Amino acid sequence: MGKNITISENWVKNLIQDFIATSPLNTLQNENKDPAWDLALVGFSSGTDQIWQQYKEYVGAFHWTPWEVFNQHCPEEIVSADQLTVISWILPQRKMVRKSNRKAKTYPSEEWARIRVYGEEFNVALRHHVVKSLEHKGVAAVAPMLVPNWTIVKSERFSYASSWSERHAAHAAGLGTFGLCDGLITAKGKAMRAGSVVAKISIKPTPRPYADHRAYCLYFAEGTCGKCIDRCPARAITVAGHDKEKCREHLARSREYVKKTYQFEGYGCGLCQVGVPCEAGIPVKAARKALERGELPPPPPPIA
Repeated sequence: MGKNITISENWVKNLIQDFIATSPLNTLQNENKDPAWDLALVGFSSGTDQIWQQYKEYVGAFHWTPWEVFNQHCPEEIVSADQLTVISWILPQRKMVRKSNRKAKTYPSEEWARIRVYGEEFNVALRHHVVKSLEHKGVAAVAPMLVPNWTIVKSERFSYASSWSERHAAHAAGLGTFGLCDGLITAKGKAMRAGSVVAKISIKPTPRPYADHRAYCLYFAEGTCGKCIDRCPARAITVAGHDKEKCREHLARSREYVKKTYQFEGYGCGLCQVGVPCEAGIPVKAARKALERGELPPPPPPIA
C-alpha cells in the first residue's frame, strides 16, 4: 500500500451512506426490525491540523494524534502527518428514538437502550467497513476506537479520558461543538453517536464553522438554557460542567433496569440529549444562520 491513491470526498461519503442504507446490521433488533440510523453527517480533518496537538496538550500526552495511531498500527507505511486524513461521521438519533427517550425520567427508553447496544454495534461495523473498503482500494487505514491498545486513562483534570475521542475527532472535522454536559452539538443536534477512521488519503479538510469549541451551546454562547441540568437523573450536570463519575455510576445502574424491563443485556441513559433545545439542531440562532449561509469565523484559538 505504498502508492499514493486518489480517493474523493464523494466516494467516502457515498461509501458511508450506502452502508447505512443497505446493511442488514442497521437495526434496533426489535420486533419491527426498525433501522438504527438514517443518513450520517460526514466531515474530514487533516493529520497536520494544529488542533490535534492542542488536544494533546489539553487532554493529556496519552491522547493520540492521527499520525501516532496510524503509525502504531500501520508500521509498514512510512507516512508524514500531511499524508493523513481523518474521516469523521455523525449518526443522528432517529426521531422515534428521541421521542421515546424524552418521556424517560430515570433510565432510558427501550429504543434508546437498543441504540446504545445494537446501534453502536452497527457503528463498529461501519468503522470496519470503511477501513476494509479503503484497503481494497490499496489505501492503508485504521479505526482508532477499534485498535487493541485504545484505553481509558485516569485523568486528574477530567476524572478519566481516552486515547482517542470520536467527539473530538468530529469537532476537528467541523461537525460540532461541545455543550455544558460534554455532548457534541451538531447540525442534527446532540442526540447522536460518532465514528472515525484515519487513512492515508488526501481530502480537503471540512472548514470548522466556529471559532469557539462551545459555540453551539446556549449556556456558553448566551448565558441561557441549562436544560440538560434538569434532565440529568444522576445530578451529574451543573453550571460547573459534567461529573463523569456520577454519570458513569448511573450508566452502570441502568444495566439491571434494562435487563429486567426490556429483557436484553444493555444499558444507557441519554436523557440530557433529548428534551433540550439542542436535541435535533443548533439552538444558537446566530451560529445556526452562519452555518446555513456558509460563513466561516477566524481560525479557532487554542482550546482553554
